[in-house]
Amino acid sequence: MVEMHEMVPGKRFDRYHELGQHAFGEKLGLYIVVPQQLIVEIGVCIVYMVTGGKSIKKVVDVITEGDNPIKLTYFIMMFGGVHFFLVLLPNFNSISGISVAAAVMSLSYSTIAWVASLHKGVQDGVEYGSKSKNTSGAVFGFFTALGDVAFAYAGHNVVLEIQATIPSTPEKPSKGPMWKGVIFAYIVVALCYFPVALIGYWIFGNKVEDNILISLEKPGWLIVAANIFVFIHVVGSYQIYAMPVFDMLETVLVKKLHFKPTKILRYSTRLLYVAFTMFVGMTFPFFGGLLGFFGGFVFAPTTYFLPCVMWLAIYKPKRFGFSWWANWICIIVGILLMILAPIGALRSIILSAKNYQFYS
Repeated sequence: MVEMHEMVPGKRFDRYHELGQHAFGEKLGLYIVVPQQLIVEIGVCIVYMVTGGKSIKKVVDVITEGDNPIKLTYFIMMFGGVHFFLVLLPNFNSISGISVAAAVMSLSYSTIAWVASLHKGVQDGVEYGSKSKNTSGAVFGFFTALGDVAFAYAGHNVVLEIQATIPSTPEKPSKGPMWKGVIFAYIVVALCYFPVALIGYWIFGNKVEDNILISLEKPGWLIVAANIFVFIHVVGSYQIYAMPVFDMLETVLVKKLHFKPTKILRYSTRLLYVAFTMFVGMTFPFFGGLLGFFGGFVFAPTTYFLPCVMWLAIYKPKRFGFSWWANWICIIVGILLMILAPIGALRSIILSAKNYQFYS
């Protein structure tokens, strides 16, 4: 996608749907890309609402030593309240400081998670098999995990919007600094994910929580700090994924429905969007199930096989060459993820919902 951003001389594809229109045609490109990208970005914002609320709740639980009468629903409302102010920021450039803070926080809390797990040591009676008591449960769990992996590498959905903020000239195209940013981002991702995954599973086995910081209890001050870092991280990440939605909504309202492009329109649209994602997060606060569902249903297409289909349609690489094979393998993997992951995730959500009450 970085390479395709300026593939046409003198033109930049600053939005995912613009690249889709170039690959599939004006109307078909919109119909294919926009619905999936919207579901991706809205889904991420909902998951971040739940994550932010759980992080605040964990901080209060640790400080009060478990004597916390406030329910998760209200902590999600607190997290949403922060965004009622942050949505007043106009664009990506204005949240660059928040984005940097989010990146630093993610590296910090990930390090705390695996270091604190190592300090805690392998738990008594730790088990490394499947949580499920039967084969069908294990299979569905495997499908959900595939969705989790797809969700973890979801930055592709806003890569063109981010690249659009980088200055570009024929002598120095934007893909140069963007490639450096992508490589650095994936190094940070690896440093965040792999130690937590390997060490966390070694220490806690299949009893580890979706959010490993929930499994850790001591030292209290460190767990509080880590969850505050998570809170700061998801505050920034929410804004990054919400900005393209704001842009789409405001464009439709002004160009299609002929509203005047006023600040009142901008702020009211954004506030309603935050309220919507907050309400859905309060209604379905099932972190693990949401990850798997959104990861498989919409992240797999927009991250794995749509970019590959575009590449094949536009560049038409030599049949059975390396590029041809690499893209077709990703397309097949993406389709399998889209089919299998939501099946397992829906089962997880249904099981969680049976034990959940709205105000509990």
